[in-house]
Amino acid sequence: MKYIIGDIGNTLTKICLIDNNFKISKEFSIESKKLLKKNNVIKFLEPILKQTINKKIIFSSVVPNVYKIISNAIKHKKYYCYEIKKLPLKKIIKINIDNYRQLGSDRIANAIGAYYSFKQSSLIIDFGTATTFDIVKSPGIYEGGVITPGLKLSIINLNKFTAALPIFKLKSNAKVYGKNTKDALNAGFLWGYQGLINNIIKKLSIKFKTNFKIILTGGYAKIFSKFIDKKTTIDRHITIKGIMHIHKKLIK
Repeated sequence: MKYIIGDIGNTLTKICLIDNNFKISKEFSIESKKLLKKNNVIKFLEPILKQTINKKIIFSSVVPNVYKIISNAIKHKKYYCYEIKKLPLKKIIKINIDNYRQLGSDRIANAIGAYYSFKQSSLIIDFGTATTFDIVKSPGIYEGGVITPGLKLSIINLNKFTAALPIFKLKSNAKVYGKNTKDALNAGFLWGYQGLINNIIKKLSIKFKTNFKIILTGGYAKIFSKFIDKKTTIDRHITIKGIMHIHKKLIK
């Protein structure tokens, strides 16, 4: 029997089939905005729900409208659907923040995935729609983090709100400065974010007096791994691993 877990992000929705050993056996993805149409939801879910699967399905979701549509479609097929923040996560991780309701499900899933994968104090940098930095201290205490504008969103908005600045693909071989607009933009985003990332890592390390394990995930993880002053680990499935651990420990 297989399990289904899902991660509904602002840009992409991923659903994974998990085997009995809690390993990913298959992955499906779609743009989240497409799931606002019921027909697309049914078409996306149909091949997944044909599998022999456990009736209890859990999601991390930061897009309530999409989660509502998916969960209704799943419940209509006689499955049970859970959003991870509705589960008693404090049984598996201590959450030391001001307002639990405001915490993104993906961020707490990242923290759980990192801690139970590496069993040490970690800083997870997720290059998503926003670039987030999440702190998990040993022995399993989520301490909050930092949220900055995402790279792709920043590039798109700079194009949208200016008359002549183009959308461009970020390259890792940027010059220090540019002699044309695209090279100048590439230099600004690459070196600007490099400085931002390294400065935040430095400040958090000093604040917590901790040499964090640095875990990178998301679209720009590979590019920026070359420009971070500390040793890093890239784990593109860290969010999914967190959701898997939640399923394993809290869904009976």
